[in-house]
Amino acid sequence: MPEPVKKTVSAFAKKPKTQVAEEGATVVFETETEKPDAKVRWQCNTKDLVSDDKYVIKADGNKHSLTIQAVTKEDGTAYAVIAGGSKVKFDLKVKEKEVMEEVKLELKEKVKEEVKEKQEEAQSGAGDPAAPDPAATYTVAPAEAPTPAETPASADTTPAAPQPGANIQAHDTPGFDESQAPDTKTDLTGLFTEKPQSGEVTVGENINFVAKVNAASLLKKPTIKWFKGKWMDLASKSGKNLQLKELYDRNSKVYTFEMQIIEAKPSFAGAYRCEVSSRDKFDSCNFDLTVHEARAVEGFDIRAAFRRTSMDGSEEAGELDFSALLKKRDASKSQVKSEPDEDVWEILQKAKASEYEKIAFQYGITDLRGMLKRLKKMKKEEKKSEVFLKKLDPAYQVEKGHKMKLCIEVANEDVDVKWLKNGQEIQSTGSKYIFESVGNKRYLTINHCSLSDDATYTCVVGDEKCTTELFVKEPPVTITSNLEDQMVMKGERVELECEVSEEGATVKWEKDGVELTRDESFKYRFKKDGRKHVLIINEATKEDCGHYTVKTNGGESMAELMVSEKELEVYQNIADLTVKAKDEAVFKCEVSDETVKGIWYKNGVEVKADARTHITHIGRIHKLTIDDVKPEDQGDYTFVPEGYAFNLSAKLNFLEVKIDYVPRQDPPKIHLDCMGHTADSTIMVVAGNKLRLDVPITGDPAPTVVWTKGEKAGSEVAAETWSIKDGDVMTEGDGRLHVESTKGHCIFTIEGADKQDEGVYSVIVRNPAGEDKADINVKVVDAPDPPSAPRILSVGEDSCVVQWDPPKSDGGNPIIGYVLERKKKKSYRWMRLNFDPYTDTTYEAKRMIEGVEYEMRVYAVNAIGMSCHSAASQPFIPVAPTSEPVGLCVDDISDTTISLKWRTPEHLGSSELDGYGVEYCKEGSDEWVPAFEGLTERTSVIIRDLPTGEKMQFRVRAYNTAGPSAPTSLAQAVTIREIMQKPKIWIPRNLRQTLTKKVEETINLVIPFQGKPRPVITWSKDGEPLNPKQVSVRNSDTDTILFIRKSERKDSGKYEVKLQIENVEDTASISIQIVDLPGSPEKLKIMDVWGFNVALDWKPPKDNGNCEITGYMVQKADKKTMEWYTVYELYRRTNCVVADLIMGNEYIFRIYAVNMVGLSLEPCFSADSAYIQKTGFEYKPPTYKEHDFSEAPKFTHPLVSRSVIAGYNATLSCSVRGIPKPKVTWYKNKMDISNEAKYRMFSKLGILTLEIRKPCLFDGGVYMCKAVNASGEDVVECKLEIRPPGTFPQAQITKEEKDKQMNKAD
Repeated sequence: MPEPVKKTVSAFAKKPKTQVAEEGATVVFETETEKPDAKVRWQCNTKDLVSDDKYVIKADGNKHSLTIQAVTKEDGTAYAVIAGGSKVKFDLKVKEKEVMEEVKLELKEKVKEEVKEKQEEAQSGAGDPAAPDPAATYTVAPAEAPTPAETPASADTTPAAPQPGANIQAHDTPGFDESQAPDTKTDLTGLFTEKPQSGEVTVGENINFVAKVNAASLLKKPTIKWFKGKWMDLASKSGKNLQLKELYDRNSKVYTFEMQIIEAKPSFAGAYRCEVSSRDKFDSCNFDLTVHEARAVEGFDIRAAFRRTSMDGSEEAGELDFSALLKKRDASKSQVKSEPDEDVWEILQKAKASEYEKIAFQYGITDLRGMLKRLKKMKKEEKKSEVFLKKLDPAYQVEKGHKMKLCIEVANEDVDVKWLKNGQEIQSTGSKYIFESVGNKRYLTINHCSLSDDATYTCVVGDEKCTTELFVKEPPVTITSNLEDQMVMKGERVELECEVSEEGATVKWEKDGVELTRDESFKYRFKKDGRKHVLIINEATKEDCGHYTVKTNGGESMAELMVSEKELEVYQNIADLTVKAKDEAVFKCEVSDETVKGIWYKNGVEVKADARTHITHIGRIHKLTIDDVKPEDQGDYTFVPEGYAFNLSAKLNFLEVKIDYVPRQDPPKIHLDCMGHTADSTIMVVAGNKLRLDVPITGDPAPTVVWTKGEKAGSEVAAETWSIKDGDVMTEGDGRLHVESTKGHCIFTIEGADKQDEGVYSVIVRNPAGEDKADINVKVVDAPDPPSAPRILSVGEDSCVVQWDPPKSDGGNPIIGYVLERKKKKSYRWMRLNFDPYTDTTYEAKRMIEGVEYEMRVYAVNAIGMSCHSAASQPFIPVAPTSEPVGLCVDDISDTTISLKWRTPEHLGSSELDGYGVEYCKEGSDEWVPAFEGLTERTSVIIRDLPTGEKMQFRVRAYNTAGPSAPTSLAQAVTIREIMQKPKIWIPRNLRQTLTKKVEETINLVIPFQGKPRPVITWSKDGEPLNPKQVSVRNSDTDTILFIRKSERKDSGKYEVKLQIENVEDTASISIQIVDLPGSPEKLKIMDVWGFNVALDWKPPKDNGNCEITGYMVQKADKKTMEWYTVYELYRRTNCVVADLIMGNEYIFRIYAVNMVGLSLEPCFSADSAYIQKTGFEYKPPTYKEHDFSEAPKFTHPLVSRSVIAGYNATLSCSVRGIPKPKVTWYKNKMDISNEAKYRMFSKLGILTLEIRKPCLFDGGVYMCKAVNASGEDVVECKLEIRPPGTFPQAQITKEEKDKQMNKAD
């Protein structure tokens, strides 16, 4: 083994840095590599960059640069440079010119002031060795900057870190370690594509925080929340100083959320949180806001520092705030480590108001104002209580997983108490909460505290209560077992394993400072098993060398991986070749590594594959094949393996041959694979099929062909002879035989060959130059004879072993197998046992019923067909122990475990089942090893600690008192490694038929599927891609959704969905039919009028609404009243007769088309009218004085009070009479309800009905009906009670009340 080569930690000697530039400027990123010949790639948003007008890429030895010309806002994104296995990320931030100038001026002023303060401190503390150097450049190293969780108040006491683009950079500081520089690329995991970043602002200025979310893969619009501190929701604080905005880009499908802080104040400083959610997805990020005090100008008034905290602008309102007078100090000096047992709430309660700022800075309190408000409320509650002798403390703190016990003392021992959590009563369920009562003390014990227990707890006694806050502290996740250094050979599998302190913890893997992710090539795999975390690298290469780090929120561990390369051995070298024109030249070599690729060169130029040149690589063998060699192919050929510093060479010599053409006669020749007098060609034909012998021949002049047939192979006596000369048949046999000749071929055909046509056929060709002869042996084959009657060798509980003898004749073709059938003795139906031919003559038949008599029979099968069945066997009865388990399959598999499941044996026999035994062995071995001791009663088992990558076979036996059953094994050996799950689409039952929807209805198809890894999903309609403007598709790991917000007629069709994982795919289709109202019928005509009848005829509508016309609605109207009456409601023909018309009236007609959606929007009217002629004499009415029939309205039947159930239609009815017809108006609680869509009013022959559609509880009340005409009016009313389902009316209406209402109506 060669000595392993030690690689450097990083391929870069100098890394590019993040920069800030103005629009239109030119930006140059520079880097240096450790090796001068290293290949460097530049990327923008993970896409490789090439030199063009925009980007200029230069390389000079180990120095490389990327120049970006004319910078625009679109160029402000993430970039990366890659060399070997190292990758460094950096950003380019683009700002407008005015903003850049303001940033630079502000930064310069801040730096000057901070340097001046440091110089003053250095002069005042000259004897202090820790005093900073006044001449030192101002830097804030990323590794030393305190995190927001540790020192959130440091923003008020430490100088601001320089922003990107400033002249002062951390990398320019002496002693700065570039390997510790943080990755500046934003982590794009979760829902955020851009997270809000921490910022700094001066008092009175504005600042924006921006968050972006990509909604391309979301089914629902994301919801965002902004918080300050831990609980304060900023949505309710929007106003003068805070504005929240939301933008949506339809092209990129990106939501942009902005939080703008206007005229920042010192109280705005602190920690903020942004949360975004969409259905079951959630993401959040934290950021900080630092508010700097405005610098004092000349003539600074000390009274300005004594400002008030009023928000209304009044000078006399609010409280005095002296925080501006606090002296700024270095965070490293002023920070005091707090003891873990100290209670901040207790310290704030005992401290003076002037010490609040100091305590907040010392203990890292970010939301001081919120804590003071809550503290103020707690102090107000501290008044003398008559119920509580001892109340809860203001706050408690407990570590995650520990137990917390809350205690109070009450004045009355018999009083009952209630415990609330966030305002909800705590129920005593399980062992989570335990309530205790000892004397006048009441206890609440919370076991195994989790983050969900971080809440407000309240104890309620009567009308009084006391409240406390419980804070659950989550311990950091630490690494209990560190990574170990490894050295492996190239191509081997690498597993880096560590163990953390808590199960389910999230860890982060890095290589040389770059975070590792599961990329498309599945190079890296991350495995989590309890507290163990494993990084798996399949087939390690030289690029995988480096330092790997695993990080948690409580520590990190690093290990080095070294990959040593194997030496490449040459098993076969390429040799020199000398070939002639038109010949084939093959260069072949064999090396020790199958995965090594190589390049072929000719005279130093790479050989490319074309029509004549073929390059192949199969296993360890590499070939270069040149067809139809030409003189220009001569030269030196070289094979160079990739990644190795040697080559294999050989020379191709071209041999030129000159041929002089001498015209002569060609003797005849038969071109067959086997020809002549010694070697026979055998052709097999099935009895009853056509025999066709097509023999290629040559010769000049055209030869004469003679066919002969002998009685048997090798016989010289010809039974029949057929001749052909110049294409004409000279002799022929019977009508089944046909002989013909074409240019270069002679053809001999026999229609319906049988056994007598078997023999040796000879073909002889002659011409003046000579003759040739060939013999062809023809064999006619048929189905075999039936086998002998089968014999029963042994029987089991549900099986038997049967044996038989082969048939006497195999039909001229070898027997390829047998087919068996069985039946019950008293039955006439035979059941086939095998569908594929069984090659042996001994078979074990299974799945029989114990105690039932059976018979067996056998068929023989050859390549021609199946024989007749044999005679039946002697009857037998199966009796034996239990059968083997069934359905053994792999339920799940991982790198070290396998989960098997099976079903119980179909037949258990007379004894009970004791259990199952599982065994396994390596493929190719007969040594079966028990998977566990004893037996298991379950039908599934998990076998652990199996060798990774090994092929294993498994089997299961069922045990009872009679012993083990026959084993059940898997169909093939299983490789112990995670496997791909084939894609499978599960079409819901309702979508297996055509889905019918109305126009403008929403279509939402949810199609579940399975497949690992996540398959590629493609939708199409009628073979064409979907229109994204009309159809939306959302995909997840388990289903795909097709969504059409408003369907249209053009959306009808066949939709196909395809899942693809590598080369495996699955497809399914769904038919959608969008239906609409039909068009109106056409050409309505009055065909005839006779008596009181009219004949109508019309044409169907041109547009049927994409579904069948179910009928037509025919209506008539008298021209005098123009009131339409329905004659036929669903009439299926296109002609009808309207009868019973009134004599002397003139009628017009109209027709609607009806389909499953409804009536057509517009009817078809008849062009003419039909007049019903009067018959007989004309009646002359007598003259008399006209009688006044007018009558005031009067209700003949009143409304009756009712009690109905909510959700069911209710009706109120009454009857009225009056001349002329009175106008009816309905009222509810004296409000007119005539125009409300919820109510429907009907009037027929004086009967008035009010229908209330699905009434709710609010529809109850007093309903009144009012009838009015020229002679007067009348009113009737009733009460309607609406009750919920399952209830009874509060008061039944008695018979006396009904009589009273009737009398009132009279």
